[in-house]
Amino acid sequence: MPTTDSIDALAVPVGARTDLYIRWSRGPDADRAKQGSRDALTGVELPGLSANALMVEPWWGDRSRRVWAARRLYDYQHLQERHGDQTRAWVLAGRECGRGPDNEPLVDSVSPVAWVSPAVAEEARRTIEQLKPDWGSLERPP
Repeated sequence: MPTTDSIDALAVPVGARTDLYIRWSRGPDADRAKQGSRDALTGVELPGLSANALMVEPWWGDRSRRVWAARRLYDYQHLQERHGDQTRAWVLAGRECGRGPDNEPLVDSVSPVAWVSPAVAEEARRTIEQLKPDWGSLERPP
């Protein structure tokens, strides 16, 4: 699988496709064996993989696709800390088959598209933190 090596490269297909998602996991091979995600709180098996949609929402208008892609990648970077160094971001194409307990898309019919380089995750962090320094990922302290 190829590797995306910049936020700009990640942002290119964002405006043209509606079936792309970011997922933080051990990768497509590990996820293929599971067939779905599990709710961490209740243990319930979910009908698809938890992912973060890359599709630009209409309300975003003509704002920067680069910032949009950076935000989508940045929001779940805490999963790497929580689940270990083998967890990394990758892009997949798929079909939304439901919503998870955090209202995240659940995706099936998954086709791996690209790994996201760790340097891109760092670039996303810098991009977002330059916008508003006191803002954080979805893993926010109380």
